[in-house]
Amino acid sequence: MKSIYLILCICFLFSCQEEQITNPEDYNHYLQEENTQNKELALQHLQFWNTRIKQDSIQIIALGKSAQVYTTLFETNGSIESLKNAEIALQKAANNAHIAKDVYLRALAKNLISQHRFKEAAKALQKAQFFSPNKPETHYMQFDVAMELGNYKAAETYLHLITDFSDFNYLIRLAKWKDYIGDLDATIHYMERAESIADYSNNETLKLWTYTNLGDYYGHAGRIKDAYTYYLKSLSIDSGNAYAKKGIAWITYSHEKNPTEALRILNIIQNQHQSPDYYLLKAEIAEYQNDLTAKGEYLSQYFEEIKKPEYGDMYNTHTAEILAQEKNSYEKALAIAQKEVKNRPTPLSYDLLAYVYYQKGDYKKALDIANTHVANQTFEPVAQYHLAEIYKANKLYYKVASIKKELADASYELGPLTTTVVKKL
Repeated sequence: MKSIYLILCICFLFSCQEEQITNPEDYNHYLQEENTQNKELALQHLQFWNTRIKQDSIQIIALGKSAQVYTTLFETNGSIESLKNAEIALQKAANNAHIAKDVYLRALAKNLISQHRFKEAAKALQKAQFFSPNKPETHYMQFDVAMELGNYKAAETYLHLITDFSDFNYLIRLAKWKDYIGDLDATIHYMERAESIADYSNNETLKLWTYTNLGDYYGHAGRIKDAYTYYLKSLSIDSGNAYAKKGIAWITYSHEKNPTEALRILNIIQNQHQSPDYYLLKAEIAEYQNDLTAKGEYLSQYFEEIKKPEYGDMYNTHTAEILAQEKNSYEKALAIAQKEVKNRPTPLSYDLLAYVYYQKGDYKKALDIANTHVANQTFEPVAQYHLAEIYKANKLYYKVASIKKELADASYELGPLTTTVVKKL
């Protein structure tokens, strides 16, 4: 009996260990590659086109080409200044173009989406539709913006306008719609169909976009091996892709509970790519390691970075949550959350507002907002976790239990710290 008991205990311990999926030998060579060749080539192109931006007939073409290079630089190294320079060039091109005006307006809208200026993007797309009605390319982006603004009826209308199951652009948006309504299996199904089209066309831009997004969706579905495989596939196309590298860092931290390796990866990424949210992930990992000094330093670096006016409202959600949760700066957090709701009235924006009120101790106000604008309107795990906290504070324990059960399958997406809190709800 003692032998059987010992065997059962050993089996239990092994079953509790997370499966090792990553291997540094798979990705170390990618971490050392920065795409410096692409960056240098982009800078050469930028110099070429910028010298041709004059008050003559080729100015529009030069502005468009210059904007493309600035956008490439932003995607390569995360330079927010490059994104803003691209906006300036595209705005001039859109204002002055007499031919293909809608092309420049759509490019401008894409730039504004990257800056989280969704209402301005919607206006640019309205102009594009006016100058060239019924272009599918415009409807694709109108769907994207409607989703970001929480105009889900309008988004569904645009989706019906572009229905074509053989079209890559339609399939990825249908996948996004399925994700919004909480059907993850359908989301992955349509993304995999889009992947087939991207692979057949051998278009590296489409392949890269599809692989990184499938990596995310597989992770959400608990298919961590598949997520890892697709991040590696992304890096095989673009060895400097910071998004895929960050995805691998998340796997090492959230799934494998290896914060040291995650931090190693993130430190290397930061030498190649600028983005304030790296500091936030490093702060979370430091807290997981119980290194509160390092956590404070990372948060300070985050706040220093977002002082750049070019970032505008891009980091409102993160900033408001940190101010309320870590700094006890409730009024500042509320002002930012209210601004975010005004800019982008989605369930997730209202979730932010409700959670700030919860952190402030105004549980009734938090509950009113959550019940009206969040509950049954989003399936995002973080929003569900916030709902559970708000319900618990209002003594609605029966609602907490059902959410806690749902979140049991979202531990990878939530991360170890939040998962620990969820278990204690």
